[in-house]
Amino acid sequence: MSMRLAVLLCAAAMPVAAVPAFAETPAPDVAVNDPAATDASDGLPEVIVTARRRAEDAQTVPAALSVVGGALIDQSFTVNTQGLTTLIPSLNYSSANPRNTAFTIRGLGSSVVAVSQANDGLEPGVGFYVDQVYHARPATAAFDFADIEQVEELRGPQGTLFGKNTTAGALNVTTRAPTFTREGFAEISYGERNFVQAKGWASGPITDSIAYRISGVSTRRDGVIDNIRTGRDTNTLGTQAVRGQLLFKPDDTIQMRVIADFTNFQAYCCGQVYLRTGTSLRAANRQFGGPTGLAAQFGYTPASTNPYDRVTDIDGPLGVDTNEGGVSAITDWNLGFATLTSVSAWRFWNWDAENDRDYTGIPVQLSQHIPSRQDQYSQELRLASNGTGPLSYVAGLYGFRQKLVGRPISIYGPAAARYLIGTTTGAANTPVPSNLLDGYGQDGRTDFRSLSYAAFGEVNWRIVPRLTATLGLRYTQEDKDGYYTTTVSGGPATTNAALVAARLGVLRPQSYEAHDSDGSLSGRGNIAWQATDSMMAYASYARGFKSGGINMSGLPLDNANRPVLATAVVRPERNETYEAGIKTSLFDRRLIFNIDGFYTKVHDFQATVVENSLTQTVQLRGYLSNIPEVTVKGIEADVTAILLPGLSARTSVAYSDGTYSDYPAGPCPLEVQTAATTQCSLTGRRLASLPRFALTAGLDYTRPVGTGAVFAHVDTASRSGYNGDPSLSRFTYIRGYTLTNANIGYRFADGLELIMWARNLFDADYIQNLTIQAGNSGLILGAPSDPRTIGGTVRFRI
Repeated sequence: MSMRLAVLLCAAAMPVAAVPAFAETPAPDVAVNDPAATDASDGLPEVIVTARRRAEDAQTVPAALSVVGGALIDQSFTVNTQGLTTLIPSLNYSSANPRNTAFTIRGLGSSVVAVSQANDGLEPGVGFYVDQVYHARPATAAFDFADIEQVEELRGPQGTLFGKNTTAGALNVTTRAPTFTREGFAEISYGERNFVQAKGWASGPITDSIAYRISGVSTRRDGVIDNIRTGRDTNTLGTQAVRGQLLFKPDDTIQMRVIADFTNFQAYCCGQVYLRTGTSLRAANRQFGGPTGLAAQFGYTPASTNPYDRVTDIDGPLGVDTNEGGVSAITDWNLGFATLTSVSAWRFWNWDAENDRDYTGIPVQLSQHIPSRQDQYSQELRLASNGTGPLSYVAGLYGFRQKLVGRPISIYGPAAARYLIGTTTGAANTPVPSNLLDGYGQDGRTDFRSLSYAAFGEVNWRIVPRLTATLGLRYTQEDKDGYYTTTVSGGPATTNAALVAARLGVLRPQSYEAHDSDGSLSGRGNIAWQATDSMMAYASYARGFKSGGINMSGLPLDNANRPVLATAVVRPERNETYEAGIKTSLFDRRLIFNIDGFYTKVHDFQATVVENSLTQTVQLRGYLSNIPEVTVKGIEADVTAILLPGLSARTSVAYSDGTYSDYPAGPCPLEVQTAATTQCSLTGRRLASLPRFALTAGLDYTRPVGTGAVFAHVDTASRSGYNGDPSLSRFTYIRGYTLTNANIGYRFADGLELIMWARNLFDADYIQNLTIQAGNSGLILGAPSDPRTIGGTVRFRI
């Protein structure tokens, strides 16, 4: 009784440090998607999910979702969100560095090229959850993870059951919980470029009512891009993650799981290389290429014009130092008629990095970085009905508070004046000293705070034995405050008005405060028909809501050099999604085939806008705002089958057609830009960063040999080409690619495994993401794929 009382007291105490609210139900300890466990006589195992906040077979959930089980994650050596894109076709990932990380589902969310995640006042459209705790900053999704039970990708608007409102979908990561039976796992891998990875976990009882689990992973690798200027490899890997858990279970009616974790990323990273040179209609001497272009003016030749040589000559500092972690408590109390769940959490994120943002050996910019610190508190309570009656429900409250402070720093070098301004400026063609910007820079402070409260609920009514209707609603109230101030200093002293104006045209001081308050009602309705024991059809409508935000990266300025406060607040996105699908299990569950179609319309889509009629800006610049409408439609299908005893296969395909259906004032493609170009209509053009076709496939084979077994695993992912920048320039198109990973090994009877593996087996060359160099010189940079890496692993389970 004392243990039970302690659990209740801890559950009550945790929310004191957080914002009041309501919760989620943890996933049960189940083995799902185990490639080694498939048997032709048994059929495919059930995949248990908690998409509707209760444990159920994924084939009975009337929604589009993808599930990757922990066994498949281990077998495929998937250790982060980027690796999941090889297994889930509708998930797209882009990361110029951990801070600028973004992932989208069905092309929606917050693309790093369209809505920069370096803007602290914005939220992602894809919710990222780990053990039921929402992570507000997408950067935390770039870290490695270990000891994963499963990952659920939920497509379409979420919120009637999940903690935070999102429009595009959610990634729900569940780690393995402590067990009352002893178990352990250890793994060490070594590969080319001095790749070394060690991970493992251990779990077991402390007493009859307390169990523990500790997990960790450490990864390092030499760089894959050679800096021929410094002789140092760039884009190294250096990550460490540790998680400790305690499970308190005094009796069968109540339990509490306490989790503490810390993850660190330190690396000489993250650089890009020359991809191509685009041309505009600007003057020849203001473009990067050509006999009179900027490169020629400095006598500069790129280290290589082939990005897959993977060489650079950047002359600026480079490095990433970031970490995140937190503590959470998940308490479940079975009341008989329902289960009450509490999820309380505090999390933090620290960030600092420097990069040569001109990406060349020309000393244009000496330093740019934004040291940041984020703290978040969340509290969720949820009441979920028990039993199998005709009515079931979930009702809850959610609260979230966030504080994020930053310091934007930027310093220019001796080549900046000529590169960014030219040799003359102003109507009088005033000569520009070559050192006008040398040492000129910006220093600032940002402070962003948000507070969110929500009430949500969902009811399922089984009208007749095979027909169920669902209705869910959510009301969210959010308040946000932002403070931004920057100062400029440095560079040679000058009183010449034309030179002062030219320097301010590069960086201007500004200071502003903004507030936003918004309430929103969202929800979904669903009808599901269990036509037979092995086939279900469903149709649904959902109205989602992505929070508005505050521009925390600076605003356009008016002719009096004042921030245009009308551009400070970004309105919320409103998402409407129609979806229908069929889920089938055939041949005694040896074949599972699911297919769905969807149509999504997003109003007030958050994107870059160029609107001089509103801002009357001194300096032409786009800013983050809302465009009237974006539409995405498509079809998705998944097939999983047991082909032969010990041989299983899976294939998933996604077709998506995304369009800027109303985008009247967007950024202009490079090829049509002149010195006076302001804005271009992108209405009717394809949505950026969305491949039209994406396919993933995999094979797993196990065959007994001697006292053990030989096993092999292959997974491959193909994506068609897409545009990597919202301006949709022909120079920013990213070609399609196919990536294949494979491994083969032997499992001894005592649990020891010896494995040989290859990442990017066929050494495919492709661009992961690209950047248009600041100033629109025409230089396009890209992050090339990692080359083929071959290595070996020793793995042991107890």
